[in-house]
Amino acid sequence: MQIDAKKILLAEDDAIIASGLVYAFGQEGYTVTHCGSVREAKKAADCTAFDIAVLDMRLPDGTGFEIFDFLKGSGAAVIFLTAADDEAGTVRAFEGGAEDYVTKPFRLRELLARIKRTSNGKNGRRSMLTFGGVSIDAATGKAYADGNVIELTALEYRLLVTFASNKGQLLSRRQILESLWDSAGNFVEDNTLSVYIKRLREKLGGAASIETVRGLGYRAG
Repeated sequence: MQIDAKKILLAEDDAIIASGLVYAFGQEGYTVTHCGSVREAKKAADCTAFDIAVLDMRLPDGTGFEIFDFLKGSGAAVIFLTAADDEAGTVRAFEGGAEDYVTKPFRLRELLARIKRTSNGKNGRRSMLTFGGVSIDAATGKAYADGNVIELTALEYRLLVTFASNKGQLLSRRQILESLWDSAGNFVEDNTLSVYIKRLREKLGGAASIETVRGLGYRAG
């Protein structure tokens, strides 16, 4: 059953569980990227815009919450895989905006059903942002330039949402950086911001403009 080629980020370090999930997700029509660590997952999310992220709470180099924070603003719906006794983690997940959680050990059919429900829920909650010929569907995390889908990384998507949410307004570099920072305050460095804006401009083409106001910042329109 094809499900509109939804992209899933799977962060799970147990090789047996991961291989089973990758196979099952693929059988259901999803495109899956598997990562065994926080570092790998962040790198993948910076290159691909995911629709859903299935995150193990505990990973070798950190926690699923670090990936969760990194994905905020990207449009990806998050489902956590948690230990049955991790009540505090479950509460924190929901308070942070996670869509759902599944306790280990879990039934595969139950997880697939929750993913399908999450996917349908995202499709049913439309929230559009626009500027120029660009439109952003916050419910699906997809952006369009003159009606064509733009392939954006998680960081580029956050940057685009920042400009679309403040169209016509002058934004300083500091304001933009604050909108991109993760919970640790180190999401992107000031000296690389210009590179990301250049990349975003190239992807938008002539659909919308991001103007550089020398010495002050940027304005989208």
